[in-house]
Amino acid sequence: MDIKQLQFHYKNSGAIIRSLSTTISAGKVTTILGPNGSGKSTLLSLLAKNLAPTAGQVIVNGRDLQQFTQKELARQLAVVHQQNEAPFDLTVEKLVEFGRLPYRHMFSFDNKEDAEAVEWAMACTGLTSLKSKKLIELSGGQKQRAWIAMALAQKTNLLFLDEPTTYLDVYYQIELLELVRSLNEQLGLTIVMVLHDVNQAARYSDELKVMKEGQIVAEGEPKHIMTRELMLRVYDVEAVIREDAEAGFYVIPVASTTPLG
Repeated sequence: MDIKQLQFHYKNSGAIIRSLSTTISAGKVTTILGPNGSGKSTLLSLLAKNLAPTAGQVIVNGRDLQQFTQKELARQLAVVHQQNEAPFDLTVEKLVEFGRLPYRHMFSFDNKEDAEAVEWAMACTGLTSLKSKKLIELSGGQKQRAWIAMALAQKTNLLFLDEPTTYLDVYYQIELLELVRSLNEQLGLTIVMVLHDVNQAARYSDELKVMKEGQIVAEGEPKHIMTRELMLRVYDVEAVIREDAEAGFYVIPVASTTPLG
């Protein structure tokens, strides 16, 4: 996926994305980082065609994103949004079946390929034993896995996750990010996430795109770009950068440079 001179602003507002160009590496886990209001989720929405750019292009498999129909695009990429809604009495299996909609025609019924894709997606996310459970009966982490399973059932090579850990306890955050890493390594998926936690992003990502004021100000492997200077520039935070054999690469915020009041 190539992004070329991408720009976006809402009507009667300033630019939210400013002449942004970058490449999403195939087969890697890429995380978009940055403070609130930096344009992270807006960028992901542009890459998923949920928003149309004011200028510039997003190229997917050699084709302009805006040329895809919604059904065509749903066969290329799957998105798990920050907030997802479905009837609480819906079962896990029924939710995952919605991932097969891009492959169905009017008046068509479930076929063997659909059923196999649904079973496979639930197995990949550890939900086979919970497939008859209603969504209301699931924990937050299990619900998020169900939405990811629905996305996997689309059988795409691209998976977008918008702040997937936001409403989860720490245990389920780690469980989910371990799942993301596993899906990338075992299935070769290209995964793009938006995260807030710098250390989680550094641990579970191959590449980072760090944003500030609608632009990417640093990109590359976490250990190469996450410096004290970058933390100060992007987050206005003094930080210490460490790395050890067990915890890997991590950032310790020390103090904010912005005065209170």
